[in-house]
Amino acid sequence: MAGTNPQPAPVVRAEAVSKRYGAGAAATEALRSVTLAVTPGEFVAIMGRSGGGKTTLLNLLGGMDVPSSGAIYLDGHDTATLSDDALTLLRRRTLGFVFQAFHLLPTLTVAENLAVPLWLSSAGDVRERVAAAAARVGLTAKLPSFPNQLSGGEAQRVAVARALIHAPRLVLADEPTGNLDTTAAAVVIELLHQLSREQGSAVVLVTHSAEAARRADRTLHLGDGVLGAAPA
Repeated sequence: MAGTNPQPAPVVRAEAVSKRYGAGAAATEALRSVTLAVTPGEFVAIMGRSGGGKTTLLNLLGGMDVPSSGAIYLDGHDTATLSDDALTLLRRRTLGFVFQAFHLLPTLTVAENLAVPLWLSSAGDVRERVAAAAARVGLTAKLPSFPNQLSGGEAQRVAVARALIHAPRLVLADEPTGNLDTTAAAVVIELLHQLSREQGSAVVLVTHSAEAARRADRTLHLGDGVLGAAPA
């Protein structure tokens, strides 16, 4: 139809992806023919019980594991066709990660932790971008601090800022509020939502929290390796 804006190409796409561990009668199927596409600026929440395959799916979407069958397309590239070096460069350019454990480097200050993705990509204006990222998450005063001097909520806000500082096309967040109290969790989810909107980053959030999932554009359920619509 004339004048209709075309649908943007997905940042990440899984096509009939299955993942099996082991062989024969002892084989476990963690994912069963999962199909998913996430477009720029979209916030998708995936819920489900522990052991249902959520982290496995994130690892596959991020190119940290390979499917047993099916295909993963990251920023238009079939990850199975890339060399290790090419996949590493694609992930470095395209992805940001937020985990339940904050994974801040303990011997680096907040400022240095924020700078790591910029150092890896040889970006310019590191000091200015670090200062801007800290200001956006309300942690300018904490830039000289070390991770062990932060509260849990502050540490996760640093992790969110670090994941988004290089404006990745895709952010993968694995239970980012699991170690936080209700107030800190709400702040972190709002930050993810706000910063992804400002930068146009797609977000895939794995969570047990119905409150966190409410901020998503759509919520899916993953159980026994099968991805589908969340129960009403």
